[in-house]
Amino acid sequence: MIKVVIIDDEPKAIEGLKWELENFCPEVEVVNSFTDPRKGLLYFEEEQDVDCVFLDIEMPQMDGFRFLDQLPERNFAVIITTAYDQYGINAIKERALDYLLKPIDSDDLMEACNKVKEFQKEHSIKDRFEETLMTVMSKSSSGNNRIGINIDGKIVFLKPDDILYCEGDGNYTSIYLTDGEKLFITQTLKKLSEKLSDIEFFRVHNSFIINLSKVKEYLKTDSYIIMEDGKHIPVSRNRKAEFLNKF
Repeated sequence: MIKVVIIDDEPKAIEGLKWELENFCPEVEVVNSFTDPRKGLLYFEEEQDVDCVFLDIEMPQMDGFRFLDQLPERNFAVIITTAYDQYGINAIKERALDYLLKPIDSDDLMEACNKVKEFQKEHSIKDRFEETLMTVMSKSSSGNNRIGINIDGKIVFLKPDDILYCEGDGNYTSIYLTDGEKLFITQTLKKLSEKLSDIEFFRVHNSFIINLSKVKEYLKTDSYIIMEDGKHIPVSRNRKAEFLNKF
């Protein structure tokens, strides 16, 4: 089944699209729908098991393109739904798989769903390849673990010891290295923390993950860590005891 989310500020438009999908695209399951795109964003913060989003462009709370800007790291197809033909070019620029003009024609809808199927196949192959590559490359000849990071269409393999700390900012994260280099990735700090959880890293704050072996000092009165490069990083009150237990 193709799992679909619909985001449109008009309840009638959502019900109409659901009806068409049920009647013309039986392989599609609508798992959720939102009239407020901001609630849609909250949903995607927790849920990524979605194959496609049907996204309206003209919405008063947040237009569709602004919605996509908030989700730079997405592994689902996007199909734009709009009553205005001029949005087609922008839809392509935003890497939408297709766009449908309202009122949505059933033949166009079925064609769009077929494109989603092809998208699923391509990404399944790509994901399996990347998984295999990550597994093979995660160990160097000396047996030291390495971490694969997706950056600008490539995978960079980093030694944990080369990472000082990571700083998150919404859907983006900056990785600071011991040689002074800074890597900028379109991935949340939460996602990155999953890769770093089994090694000597700890999330001391909502915005920071640190390499515990690179801590130079801890200022008890101010609850600040000083890293080897001199960076002052705050320790959250609810993580303070667990952090101290690491030493």
